[in-house]
Amino acid sequence: MFTRASLTINIDKLTNQSRRRSMKTNIFAIAVMGIMAGTIITGCDKTPEQKLEANKESIGQAKLDSTEVRAERAKEWQAFKAESELQIAANDKRIDAYKEKMEKAGPKAKAQYKKDVAALKQKNHELKEKLEDYKDGDQTKWQEFKTNFRADMDAVGKTMKDLFKDKD
Repeated sequence: MFTRASLTINIDKLTNQSRRRSMKTNIFAIAVMGIMAGTIITGCDKTPEQKLEANKESIGQAKLDSTEVRAERAKEWQAFKAESELQIAANDKRIDAYKEKMEKAGPKAKAQYKKDVAALKQKNHELKEKLEDYKDGDQTKWQEFKTNFRADMDAVGKTMKDLFKDKD
């Protein structure tokens, strides 16, 4: 059935495929050993003592940066608080002026003004309490507080402007 020539060809094909497979395996093994050798060599750059010193220096710098950031944020908070307290005091004065205008209004308008002025006084008082109750948080909480507080202050200011705008 099989002739000697066909048997020789089949054996040659098998050995040729086997050689290719072993070549691929050898190349892969050499590549893996090269990567491992490179990793070991680069890992040996510094001694453990040098690594420890480098870490200590970076921690020291981080503490210094953290102290500077806290000091800067404290300074910003003080400026924001002073500005806000001035604006709240100005709102109180404007509310008192509205109370005087309210006395000159007619009885129907007087009742509405009294209600509106009481609401403004309450909102202004709530803003003052919110400012006093704020505790120093991280940067995102501080930014959120500042944004919300300014929006509330602007809303109170706009309401005050609109209160007597139509009536004056």
